[in-house]
Amino acid sequence: MRLVFGLVLIAGLGLAGFAVYMAQNYIGAYENALAVEREKATKAVDTTSIYVTTRAIAYGEEILEEDVQLAPWPKEILPDGHFGEENPVFVAGDRPRVAVRPMEKFEAFLDVKVSEPGGDAGITSRLKRGERAFAIKVDVATGVSGFLRPGDRVDVYWTGRIPGNDPNLPEGDVTKLIETGVRLVAIDQMANADNVDATIARTVTVAATPQQVAGLAQAQSTGRLSLSLMSFNDDTVAEVIEVDQRSLLGIERQEQKVERKLEVCTTRINKGGERIEVPIPCTN
Repeated sequence: MRLVFGLVLIAGLGLAGFAVYMAQNYIGAYENALAVEREKATKAVDTTSIYVTTRAIAYGEEILEEDVQLAPWPKEILPDGHFGEENPVFVAGDRPRVAVRPMEKFEAFLDVKVSEPGGDAGITSRLKRGERAFAIKVDVATGVSGFLRPGDRVDVYWTGRIPGNDPNLPEGDVTKLIETGVRLVAIDQMANADNVDATIARTVTVAATPQQVAGLAQAQSTGRLSLSLMSFNDDTVAEVIEVDQRSLLGIERQEQKVERKLEVCTTRINKGGERIEVPIPCTN
């Protein structure tokens, strides 16, 4: 019995060892095949490393070093303004950046989504070099019924009356396109572009050059400004537009011709008992 039991035990151990050996071979072959497939996939898509978020970051949050990591990204679809090994998010000695737009986990860091080192989430981070912020008063009609959002582009129209008695000037109120493609950076005190709620604004803040600011300030003080929302992908340049009451109604200006009568000057002369009138040159 003991001999039989020993033989059975030896056979069981042999079978168990053989099973472990076969399992190891199977697992090893699977891992090798998986590694080969991964290598093929890596070779098929050319990638580079860029910085992505490690967590969801809200608008206005300070970005810390543990909030970013390098991750592979296909070179063919690299987003504009990304951060990589050549231009990292953090540079030694720089102050932290601030998120100017909400970002989800594993979303690519872009220069339009974060402030400059030490910056804040205000509209100053949205102004490009040479731009100034200028506020325009609007209402439900002139502000496109609350559909404006930071980041939108608008055309600006001026409506007013041109002073003067020159017959060549438009008569009555005139509406003229004075600026086209002006970028909005804030609506009232809101600079967050991800707010989807329609708001009837009282002011909108635009990014403009100093020359444009001077023109907008002059126009706002002498008339009424109205905004026209542009499509986000519209790259056309609007032509010069000016409409007065006559052109709106299709009334053509008619020139009045005044006929000048020839003035005749005379003098009276007594000739004998007769008084006659003799034409003479007019002195005036």
